[in-house]
Amino acid sequence: MIEVYALKDKAEYFERAVQLFWNQWGAEKNFMFYHDCILHSINTGSDLPSFYIALEYDSIIGTYALLRNDLISRQDIFPWLACLYVSPEYRGRKIGSLLLKHALQETEEKGHSKLYLCTDLNGYYEKYGWNHVTDAYIFTGDKTKVYEAPAFN
Repeated sequence: MIEVYALKDKAEYFERAVQLFWNQWGAEKNFMFYHDCILHSINTGSDLPSFYIALEYDSIIGTYALLRNDLISRQDIFPWLACLYVSPEYRGRKIGSLLLKHALQETEEKGHSKLYLCTDLNGYYEKYGWNHVTDAYIFTGDKTKVYEAPAFN
């Protein structure tokens, strides 16, 4: 059975989780960026940032994060969904959908009415009720699409 947890509640998975996040989105010289960000998310009294892992038995099979800012020009809106990932061998089992639903529930529990994400994917998030609301710029200067979804009410 697949369970989704805030990493702060499953600290024994910290090192494996950091490695997984970095393997998916990191670069050669920024491992400590991920390590430091995730470490401080576990030790903060604030509701953001929060990192999540999906576990099946003892394996991390998926991830996502809720962030104040996803390194994007639109710092006036938050929280941001980031780092949505499902291990390739687990894809096709609706785990991405499970993680998206969990993220929206967490967003509501944290007192936010909407959740945002930026992506260059076409068609994936629309299947789950996300709406393209604007374009913005990521830290590299590249344009990206911004989507929003309402938190559950």
